[in-house]
Amino acid sequence: MKVNLIAFQEKAVKELRMDIADGLGSYRRRGKTQVVSLQAPTGAGKTIIAASLIEDILFGSTLADGTTFDEQPEAIFVWLSDSPELNAQSKQKIELKTSKLRFGQCITVTEDSFDMEMLEDGRIYFLNTQKISRSGKLTQHSDDRQYTIWETLDNTIQNKSDRLYFIIDEAHRGAKSKREAGTDTTIMQRFIKGYTYTENGIIRTMRSMPVILGISATAERFNTLVGNTANVGLIKYVITADEVRGSGLLKDRIVITYPEDPAKNNDMVLLEAAVEEWLKKCKRWYQYTSEQHYANVDPVLVVQVCQGSGGVLSDTNLEDVLAKIEEKVGNPFKTGEIVHCFGEETTVELNGLHIPHVNASEIADDHRIKVVFFKEALSTGWDCPRAETMMSFAVRNDPTYIAQLLGRMVRTPLQMRVMRDEFLNDVKLYLPHFNKDTVKKVVEELQASEGGDIPTEINGESLEEPTYITWTVHTPRRARQVEPDPNQLSIFDNLGGVTEAETLTATSSTTDINAPYAAPVSNNGGNSAPEYIPPRTLTVPVIGSGQQATPIIFTEEIPQCKQLEFAPELDRVEIIDFINAKGYLTYFVRQDRINDYLKSLLDLTTLLTHNTIYQGARDEVIDDIVGLIREYIGDLHRTGRYDALVDQMLQFKLSVQVFDPFGKALQENYFNDFMLMSETDLDRQVRNADAKLGRYGFPNIYGGRYYDDENPNAHKIDCVLFAADDACRAKLGEYAKSKLREFSRKYRVAVANRSDTCKKRYREIMADSAVVSEQLFAIPENISIREDADGIEYENHLLAAPDTGIAKIKLNGWEEALIKEEAKRTDFVCWLRNPSRAAWALCLPYDIGGKKKSFYPDFLIVRSDPVVDYVVDILEPHGSQYTDNLPKAKALAEYARAEDRLGRIQLIHKTTNAGGTGKFIRLELTDIAVRDKVLHAFSNDELDHIFDTDGIVE
Repeated sequence: MKVNLIAFQEKAVKELRMDIADGLGSYRRRGKTQVVSLQAPTGAGKTIIAASLIEDILFGSTLADGTTFDEQPEAIFVWLSDSPELNAQSKQKIELKTSKLRFGQCITVTEDSFDMEMLEDGRIYFLNTQKISRSGKLTQHSDDRQYTIWETLDNTIQNKSDRLYFIIDEAHRGAKSKREAGTDTTIMQRFIKGYTYTENGIIRTMRSMPVILGISATAERFNTLVGNTANVGLIKYVITADEVRGSGLLKDRIVITYPEDPAKNNDMVLLEAAVEEWLKKCKRWYQYTSEQHYANVDPVLVVQVCQGSGGVLSDTNLEDVLAKIEEKVGNPFKTGEIVHCFGEETTVELNGLHIPHVNASEIADDHRIKVVFFKEALSTGWDCPRAETMMSFAVRNDPTYIAQLLGRMVRTPLQMRVMRDEFLNDVKLYLPHFNKDTVKKVVEELQASEGGDIPTEINGESLEEPTYITWTVHTPRRARQVEPDPNQLSIFDNLGGVTEAETLTATSSTTDINAPYAAPVSNNGGNSAPEYIPPRTLTVPVIGSGQQATPIIFTEEIPQCKQLEFAPELDRVEIIDFINAKGYLTYFVRQDRINDYLKSLLDLTTLLTHNTIYQGARDEVIDDIVGLIREYIGDLHRTGRYDALVDQMLQFKLSVQVFDPFGKALQENYFNDFMLMSETDLDRQVRNADAKLGRYGFPNIYGGRYYDDENPNAHKIDCVLFAADDACRAKLGEYAKSKLREFSRKYRVAVANRSDTCKKRYREIMADSAVVSEQLFAIPENISIREDADGIEYENHLLAAPDTGIAKIKLNGWEEALIKEEAKRTDFVCWLRNPSRAAWALCLPYDIGGKKKSFYPDFLIVRSDPVVDYVVDILEPHGSQYTDNLPKAKALAEYARAEDRLGRIQLIHKTTNAGGTGKFIRLELTDIAVRDKVLHAFSNDELDHIFDTDGIVE
């Protein structure tokens, strides 16, 4: 493949390859049609998965466990869909994305020229149901057609069933309703059930297909059809919405905006809002792609206009629409920047501007296009990730077309989630003639047409009360407000007889109080400098009864009075840059591992080498692995086992075996004859060994170092013997696991300061390596959030509204009191609500009920520090009554042990005395003694006791 498959796609290809092999084997033994059902939600890349599967069947492959599927160059594929345009799009994708298919191998079945007794070997045929309807030319004999399509397919089934694969795209469309699925017969169902028909009084039959791959976003109807069909086997494979959601292939959310008051906010008002949204997208995409050195995305504004009546092109006033868009843009458009996809395939002239017609499939690659007008023919066969803002003048309140269109707009332009600016992860749709109820129907229709659990959040909002707003670090600069301490002296107080005038004079002579705050320069800029461990705050232990003990203070350092400290201006940009540059640990928790440690290590070495983070990474790992092979071979020579093992490998029992098309043995009958292995057989074993060693070319690398002219196959044999030894592979796996962790911890901070592409690839590599993987914590500069209308206005939150610098947040009583207590600290700078389950949020793993789960601590506190600029704390107020109290305490303790660059890491309980006064008891998990107690605790009662003995009050 010319593209790198994402982990879940690669896993799907492996599983489908084995499922189809099992299905074909079952068909050969029992003669029953076997169906493999692939259910994959919108954005999963169903066509790419199928293309990779086709390539693997034709050219063979070897799995990491050594399972080999032989090449089958004579394999035949028939790709069926219900739309010519969808077929054309699938054919184009397969031809562009596969690297091994030759020109002309993909064939579109046309009515005019197609006439074959049987399908040719090694071809991929694209067929759509419209061409094989009862009135279609392909289904009828004529002077120009000797064989109907049914005869061609039946002859192929009869003579080539061992290599015929039938693929149904969007399989649910031909399955009718769930109730009818087992009884009704559509064209698509003929291939599953078989087809008996009458032609010119003669009864003819087409057999059912041997093996069918049904691809669908919602496979329930298709699976029901298969399940209710006699003598048909069904194998299911499901790609979950969570897998797609985590891949970054889809936008985070679709936001549908409608007017609460249509009379006040008419269609032109919403058009203005849509254009403003689009212009923001253009500006912010340009900024992001420029910073990351990507090609610009060039977002597209999509405008759906009404159908025309009485011979009019459209009942929407297109001239007014164009004029309004140009008014908001501030410049007139040029020819080619606005196009249309109307059924009238002619150039349209509006306000003197020529607007050409284009096919929907051409929009994505033509970056001159800025605005697209369409009526109803844009959804089918169209995939344009650049289309991020849409305005619809549709007045029918029919959600179908809009839902289908949105399903095509949710793909991300860069095939990855933008971490720095969440605004770029949204699709916005404006519907002036819809209301709350009809928007709800759009959402329901979208979910139904795109597979139910679409991996994108869908919300409606009124224009007057937006559901989502943007919080950012780019806010007005202002000094943060500090609540005055009644025990702190004012600069106007008399200090030991010094007058107020003398105080002001002395102050002004040394410090300009109006000068901007300059943070101290950090001393840890170099890679070799030791990491500074920030000082812990003064804490007061709590005696077992809950009474506060007296703190120990060194009297020789007691000043005569408290010195007033000026609160520095809150520089949000500086703070977020500081935090993101640190590359603090966060974790990603998934249900299973995708790759083995060796593949992940090899991928990481490539990343470190190519990004000049550690250019010796690749060579170091190669030297180590080649050294392991050489050490093993040397040990075999020393113990005298080498020759015996080579003899066993070079001789094999001549056998008569029955294989399925993938090389899996179905039965074995051995004879006692021996014969030497051919060069081809040895090369096949070398390919298998290479697959077991990570597909990194180690046999060739090893041969480059230890090639022997007198025994040219010796290096191949050495690698095959090493890869065949279970103990060697286990040792290699342990090495890879250890080295992966070493490289991750050593170079994680360096990765955090590279491009978003580098960080994205790092996240993928680590996420695929384990159930719980170490990741980089980074806070976006802009986030889209649902602001709490009845929340408290905070000026000291790290992310806030761009115009006011205020974040409105609703906290519970505990949380509100805790933030108020933190804000009284003299070194307090700001705080951040850590959003549960946000893609960028700080996440810790914890064990409960034998399963790994994700835990998102509530607050990050940022404090000033004279040496390292800032210190970041993690605070988790958590009630002792919850069953996850101890597991989360242990998660915090483990995190404190793994990440020692943070300040405080605290689990916090709240107690109330007899007088009704509450106070926070904190368990400081950066304290080694406290941490060890927590990690060795077995119950919540033990944890409560630790709070009694080691809890502190600040």
